[in-house]
Amino acid sequence: MDRITVRGIRAYGHHGADPGERDHAQPIDVSIELDLDLSAAQRSDRLEDTLDYAAMHRRIVEIVTAQSFALLEALGGCIADALCANAPVARVRVCVSKPAKLDGATPVVCIERVNAAYRNEPAR
Repeated sequence: MDRITVRGIRAYGHHGADPGERDHAQPIDVSIELDLDLSAAQRSDRLEDTLDYAAMHRRIVEIVTAQSFALLEALGGCIADALCANAPVARVRVCVSKPAKLDGATPVVCIERVNAAYRNEPAR
């Protein structure tokens, strides 16, 4: 299995469990790892034979900016489920962080999903 990693995705969203936390958009950082078979893209050197990073980036930013969650766990799970819905992806790991949250400390939540098509059972 091959891997695509994208780090440093920053979008601003209304997420948080504390009172007033969702009143203003806050920075949310996202990093992802996707396991998939890249052999067809290696042979063809064509975008249609791999995952379009730009489209994936747009989808992640859309989720962070358009939806609102109390917990980073819920936001990360939503992103993981959206990325895992892409049939060629066998496994996805999404790490979501909120750098402006804890006076210099940054909470990070990582969610991992295995695509149901690769394990022959219903998705989580």
